[in-house]
Amino acid sequence: MAHLNKPVPGADQYYPLNEPGVGIPYPQQVYAPNAALPKLFQPLTLRGVTFHNRIFVSPMCQYSSDTGHATDWHLVHIGTFASRGLGAIVLEATSIVPEGRISPEDAGLWTDTQIPPLQRIVNFARSQQGPKIGIQLSHAGRKASTLAPWVRGDIAQIRVADRNVALKDEKGWPDEVYGPSTAPFAKDFPQPKEMSEEHLQYVEDEWLKAVERCKQIGFDFIEIHAAHGYLLHSWLSPLSNVRTDQHGGPSLENRMRFPLRLIARVRAAWAKPLFVRLSASDWADGPEQRADGSWAQWGIEQSKTFVARLREIGIDLVDVSSGGNHAAQRIPLGEGYQVPFAQAIKAAVPGALVGAVGMITDPKAANGYLEEGKADVVFLARELIRNPSWVMRAALEMGVAVKPANQYERGWTEVLSKK
Repeated sequence: MAHLNKPVPGADQYYPLNEPGVGIPYPQQVYAPNAALPKLFQPLTLRGVTFHNRIFVSPMCQYSSDTGHATDWHLVHIGTFASRGLGAIVLEATSIVPEGRISPEDAGLWTDTQIPPLQRIVNFARSQQGPKIGIQLSHAGRKASTLAPWVRGDIAQIRVADRNVALKDEKGWPDEVYGPSTAPFAKDFPQPKEMSEEHLQYVEDEWLKAVERCKQIGFDFIEIHAAHGYLLHSWLSPLSNVRTDQHGGPSLENRMRFPLRLIARVRAAWAKPLFVRLSASDWADGPEQRADGSWAQWGIEQSKTFVARLREIGIDLVDVSSGGNHAAQRIPLGEGYQVPFAQAIKAAVPGALVGAVGMITDPKAANGYLEEGKADVVFLARELIRNPSWVMRAALEMGVAVKPANQYERGWTEVLSKK
């Protein structure tokens, strides 16, 4: 009898076949306790796409693209997570137009030449037979043309730049930054131009072209970035959208008009799961709503209304974050500090699926958020930078046996011995 190191069928090169896929719990016949999986390790199916667990990788900007093109850094970065058993991986904020990048080294999907390096990453992720892979499509709006964070100032504060804006001789485009209004994010950020109706149509059309490229690449899902002060969030918030036409001003309906119009077009064009990342609060001083009923800033009550409308459009999951639109924001950081926003939205919008994000580090706490109905999935970012094998750590702590990559099995004998 031949004993073969079986390859992944149909892969573009040789990869050993993982059975089951990386991160998938072993069947009950192999490990009996897996018959009663904690919610964190239960699958979730959206529009025929099954995520094998509910631990998702948040998009993390790497500031390492070559004129918007992914590089081998991205292959290694995303490949690390793909080989560690995460349920879903969201590629970083990827601009649909050149001027929509946060920094000159941000990812892009505005031209066909950016397709092949992303396909290479998707093909590798798919070879692990476990994680689903998606992309966050974005436009930075008035926070575009800024320096990469370690150029602005490194962790030891050895290098500290005197500004945030990337100038033309630094590959920036400070004169081609756009937003709903002319108010800059902060005094050392570019001065945006107010977007015309023609420019809105241009952005919509380019967004749809990026969606078509996502189809060619083969992504399993798309997330639309409507958070952190970037373009769509800046349209939603009365702090940044002070227009007086049908797209702005004090009216919530007006401020939601363009984001909902765009997202509805993407939904119509994309048949697979579609997520939206939302900032649930601007974290500005004072209340969300004034005594006279007018809106002072973006907050949870308007977010509930917005998510209800997203639900009507057919959005499959809302990734609930906060902040990023108000330079003087004051955020009380702590373990799971944004989970109450996800919980409030889930309670207010019947049938809505929500993701919780923000300093989620403890596996049992993360599972508790799901078991208690506060969220449906958790998104991790910085904790995964510190510990890419967080899924295996969670499995060990919770008594679940999941499949490591074949090449890493010998490092997880504690799991594999529990048969």
